[in-house]
Amino acid sequence: MTNSISKRPILDTTTRWKDKHEDKIHNLEKTPRDLVIRIGQRKSGERLPAHSHGWGQLLYANRGLMTANTAQGIWVVPPHRAVWIPAFIEHEVRFMHNTSMSNVYISPSAPIELPQHCSMVGVTPLLRELIREASTFPKLYDENGEQGRLVRVLIEQIGAMQESAIHLPCPADSKLRLITDQIQKNPGDTKTLEDWAAQTGSSSRTLARKFRLETGMTFGQWRQQTRLLSAMIMLAEQKPVSLIADELGYVSQSAFIAMFKKATGKTPARYFSNQEH
Repeated sequence: MTNSISKRPILDTTTRWKDKHEDKIHNLEKTPRDLVIRIGQRKSGERLPAHSHGWGQLLYANRGLMTANTAQGIWVVPPHRAVWIPAFIEHEVRFMHNTSMSNVYISPSAPIELPQHCSMVGVTPLLRELIREASTFPKLYDENGEQGRLVRVLIEQIGAMQESAIHLPCPADSKLRLITDQIQKNPGDTKTLEDWAAQTGSSSRTLARKFRLETGMTFGQWRQQTRLLSAMIMLAEQKPVSLIADELGYVSQSAFIAMFKKATGKTPARYFSNQEH
């Protein structure tokens, strides 16, 4: 089955950028090695339209914030996190903040079994240093020497990555999509599942069952996850915490801070404070 996501209107200049990007990726995939790393800087507001490629990709944020959108969900990629995108999965990347990133591409011929689904992962200090070191290698690194050994360790570390929870799954059911689309547009919405049931001509029990079946979350968990990801984006835009709490429907700033710290391990004020420069 073909993976696809809805195309949004884009400027012609963006389309040309996409074509150039895809040409570079296709040329990269001809490299007779198991791994290629590309590093880059992107400005806030830039977007890479929907595309796919034949190698798996680890999209890693050294600094800044970006989102990766697929038909299966939305991944917000903050500093020291990465999203794994298997080969041939169509994805769109948006840069919500000035971003420094590393793209680690792995050939399907690499001698390791990698995940066949998109996933958010934490980047350990070891993996971070391996990516840094390997990014200095020539494209045709010595496979039989020290560089080749380090690349093999890097690929093994990618295969052992632990999934993180910073992900928003997208349901396929049309009634659920109506609800989730509206909540993504207005994360502060406080309608109950009963309210949505009346609006969609369904029962709250049916909606609750479908939410858990299609997203792995309850309705309340899914909405809180939406608010968390929206908060990350607004923090990257340097909006005041008090304004974010209000826009997301929290009764107080302290309630929002408690939710954010429970989910990320850091307060909103400290979340972007230790980025690399």
